[in-house]
Amino acid sequence: MVGPDYRRPAAPAAPAYKEDQGWKPASPAQVPADERWWSIYNDPVLDGLERQVAVSNQTLIASEAAYRAAAAAVAVDRGPLFPDIAVSGINTHSGGGSGLSQGITTGAGTTVTAGGKSRPDIYSVGAQASWELDIWGRIRRLVQSDVAKAQASAADVAAARLSAQVALAQDYFQLRAADQQRRLYADSIKDFQTSLTIAQNQVKAGITTLADVYSAQTELESTEAAEVSVELSRAKFEHAIAVLTGNTPEQLSIEDAPFTRTVPVVPAGVPSDLLQRRPDIAAAERNVASANALIGVAQSAWYPSLTLSASYGFTGTALPGLLSAHNSLWSVGPELAETLFNGGARLGTNREARASYDQAVASYRATVLAAFQSVEDDLSSLRVLERQSALQTSAVEDARKSEDLSLNQYKAGIIVYTTLLTAQTTRLAAEINLLGDESQELVSSVDLVAQLGGSWNAAQLDRSDRGVSAP
Repeated sequence: MVGPDYRRPAAPAAPAYKEDQGWKPASPAQVPADERWWSIYNDPVLDGLERQVAVSNQTLIASEAAYRAAAAAVAVDRGPLFPDIAVSGINTHSGGGSGLSQGITTGAGTTVTAGGKSRPDIYSVGAQASWELDIWGRIRRLVQSDVAKAQASAADVAAARLSAQVALAQDYFQLRAADQQRRLYADSIKDFQTSLTIAQNQVKAGITTLADVYSAQTELESTEAAEVSVELSRAKFEHAIAVLTGNTPEQLSIEDAPFTRTVPVVPAGVPSDLLQRRPDIAAAERNVASANALIGVAQSAWYPSLTLSASYGFTGTALPGLLSAHNSLWSVGPELAETLFNGGARLGTNREARASYDQAVASYRATVLAAFQSVEDDLSSLRVLERQSALQTSAVEDARKSEDLSLNQYKAGIIVYTTLLTAQTTRLAAEINLLGDESQELVSSVDLVAQLGGSWNAAQLDRSDRGVSAP
């Protein structure tokens, strides 16, 4: 076969991740080999939703159909490696002027000449075969390209599936964060209601003024409005999850549930492993292999083509006895063809093929670099958010103690209401900030799983030229 044999292009890879050095996650977790990646979150509701993605997600179904089309193209281009055989049967009745002769093509592919105004029926049956010998490997290189494209399409299916699963998990955890935020607001509303009642009683007792009542009423109503606004965010997350599972928003309702505060972090491993674990990298690499094979297809156009053809059949004017030796016709012979001049089209095709290969290599390396960047970003986010959450947890504990002391002092008439109000709003803001940090930790944890390829591995792709594995 003419053209270069494929070798995986070199890709940049560091010996270790920069943001992973010297950091031990508080909750390390390894994805079990026999389970789905989301099992590390130990959430049965999430598990049930994720299992619907592979069955009902329409984007994933479209990607799978594109894969089946790419796999079928392999069979289409592999067909010319074998002889093309056809059979035919013809009954011809013809006529014309007495001075004319007419050529009639028989079922065996042979032309016979007849004359006269009225001619008897001519019956013919035969078989024809032709075979273009793949001397220079044009067809085999084309099949190699198709196999690589189909494998890239299979990797695209895996990437689409992982993307939908990750989007669902991130939406799910943000929905749970919205549930927790509503609970925080509900608890604060009770506290502000208590403060309002105290202020009203103190006004009746002549201890304070209506200003404290109005301040307490304002804070109560503002918190109630904030609680209502959270409902909108939760509804949008629930609608997005419904679509990801192939349902209309009306068909899916997710009940309120506790917010998990455990953030499992999967080990990043070494950067070189990423080349085998991410489906988008595998797809880019398979596109390089496809482009490499097309160089050989383009180069084969410089060489002559050789086609073997043969036919055998029977022709006669009567159907009885048609298949007899004296009615037989046959032909066999090779055909050698070579294009001597085509205005530089072959040269342009070769240059185009090599430029497409260079483009595919650059895209592959860019995909690898982007993958390394995404992993480093998630590792950095998780490391910083873990420290930030720990500090914010201490801040929440201190804010709660301050609020309790202020409330007791306000009941005793030692401090004014504004001091209590400051303590209460500070505590609520600290709890909301902590929830935001924990929610972002979960989202980053899911994203890190995605950047590391989830449970996927490039070994799932069949690298042989004899077939393409199903996604």
